Amino acid sequence: MAHDKVACWHLMMPLFYFLVTASHFSVTSHGASDAEILVNFKNSLSANSLLYDWNVSGIPPCTGGTDNWVGLRCNNDGTIDKLLLENMGLKGTIDIDILMQLPTLRTLSFMNNSFEGPMPEVKKLSSLRNLYLSNNNFSGKIDKDAFDGMSSLKEVYLAHNEFTGEIPRSLVLVPKLTKLSLEGNQFDGNLPDFPQENLIVFNAAGNNFKGQIPTSLADFSPSSFAGNQGLCGKPLPACKSSRKKTVVIIVVVVVSVVALSAIVVFACIRSRQNKTLKFKDTKKKFGDDKKEVQSSDQFGDGKMGDSGQLHFVRYDRDRFDLQDLLRASAEVLGSGTFGSSYKAVLLDGPAMVVKRFRHMSNVGKEGFHEHMRKLGTLSHPNLLPLVAYYYRKEEKLLVSDYVENGSLASHLHGKRSPGKPWIDWPTRLRIVKGVAKGLAYLYKEFPTLALPHGHLKSSNVLLDDTFQPLLTDYALVPVVNKDHSQQVMVAYKSPECSQSDRSNRKTDVWSLGILILEILTGKFPENYLTQGKGGDADLATWVNSVVREEWTGEVFDMDMMRTKNCEGEMLKLLKIGMCCCEWNLERRWDLKVAVAKIEELKERDNDNDDFSNSYASEGEVYSSRAVTDDDFSFSVNG
Repeated sequence: MAHDKVACWHLMMPLFYFLVTASHFSVTSHGASDAEILVNFKNSLSANSLLYDWNVSGIPPCTGGTDNWVGLRCNNDGTIDKLLLENMGLKGTIDIDILMQLPTLRTLSFMNNSFEGPMPEVKKLSSLRNLYLSNNNFSGKIDKDAFDGMSSLKEVYLAHNEFTGEIPRSLVLVPKLTKLSLEGNQFDGNLPDFPQENLIVFNAAGNNFKGQIPTSLADFSPSSFAGNQGLCGKPLPACKSSRKKTVVIIVVVVVSVVALSAIVVFACIRSRQNKTLKFKDTKKKFGDDKKEVQSSDQFGDGKMGDSGQLHFVRYDRDRFDLQDLLRASAEVLGSGTFGSSYKAVLLDGPAMVVKRFRHMSNVGKEGFHEHMRKLGTLSHPNLLPLVAYYYRKEEKLLVSDYVENGSLASHLHGKRSPGKPWIDWPTRLRIVKGVAKGLAYLYKEFPTLALPHGHLKSSNVLLDDTFQPLLTDYALVPVVNKDHSQQVMVAYKSPECSQSDRSNRKTDVWSLGILILEILTGKFPENYLTQGKGGDADLATWVNSVVREEWTGEVFDMDMMRTKNCEGEMLKLLKIGMCCCEWNLERRWDLKVAVAKIEELKERDNDNDDFSNSYASEGEVYSSRAVTDDDFSFSVNG
């Protein structure tokens, strides 16, 4: 019996050992947490002091969709989606084997660091979608199979490194490639034909490419190929005819056969060519002394954490950080209903406007980032683009370009300095048309938002140097505290918001109507100054009473009335403004109708009139006829 127990024990020992070993293997292979993996990666780097909060003993990297560690972006399930370690002075080797333990990683950015050596083995991260390695010191040839199996890859940025050799074939064949940045390297050979139909960004400037530019790349800007001495063909100058080359060769052969002296001539030519080549080699390469600061934030999908970092949402802007703004010479532009605005002139850079918001504390972090990224994708000639933003729970900053010419309000209501032009009718009509187009674009981009603009007023319409309008402070309703927005935003002073606290897709149309009346009359809508809703002084009501009882000259701004032969078009715009200001929502025009009617307006009643006589004297301004009820068959009070 005892013998059987011993035998049984000997049989169980291997099984027990196997189970223990298998259990240990599972823990070591699959049990490492994301925090441990990231800390291991941090320890593999040099100069990693900016990764100060990467610590296994602290808070986890992700809490649901909230990223707690600098340089991370998390998925809603708490896994890691993006690793964005930019502008951190990092050195060392990028250990891809460690990053392979993060199976949900989709975006990887090490832009603007000091990494050296060959191209990392990124093909091991086969599910990667975006790869940003620009502005480092990577060097050498990239293996032909470096991108094999990366079928999800869309964006690849390798600019301003020291890569050599040809573009690897595996990169050319990445099926979903949309953006490729190779400028400022030492790539050579011929540019390959890229088969991807959705390739929208391509830049190979400042390399050593040669030969004919393939048809698939011919529609990109010439600047995408600048600095490559050997490239030719559309969009660069055409390549030299091969027939001419053949003729030259034949002539040289014939001459060499006829006369022995041709050998000497040929030798001289060869000698001269060698000198020319040496001279060319000594020329400075395009882009060697210039490193453009780039960030994956320009694609709206990256962020650096919230430790004093600006998040850029524009692709076409030079990068700067919060410290640059703090060091810039600043000028207070004003204190509006949302917060204060400052003009900041960057050192050796442009002037920017920084708006400080304190009434967004109820907005969740992820929701705010998502909405700002959406604003960053907007592109329209009548919208002032958002350039960057800064997030803190207690305050937010929005950064945009400074527009020198100021706002429409300042031109309509400010004191005109000597030599400052008055805004004539053609200019005002152009402004109205631009505002309508910008508003229509917002309606298209935000189909589910009740107030695509929400704060349309003359001080939020900036004018460029040609007096084209640029809408600003748009689409902020989703990120402003509701109580504050109802108190200060223009749209909430509309009749439906004042009476029933309800906004809809026609509320912005009401604001457009008020703006049109302000442009035509030159009068400021006093109820905008009233804090809260239900201001007594209403511009639409005043206009309605005047057009029925007074002369037209009492309605229109005298400066605008200096233009002759335009009263009929002015009356049409006045009617459009009143139809947009209908208190009855059912009778108020839809935005599409208003925009269509505005587009039909002309600068003058009769296009055949002599334009040189198109300005009226001051005495003629008040000679206009009265407006009858036939001209306006609508109401403004329900």
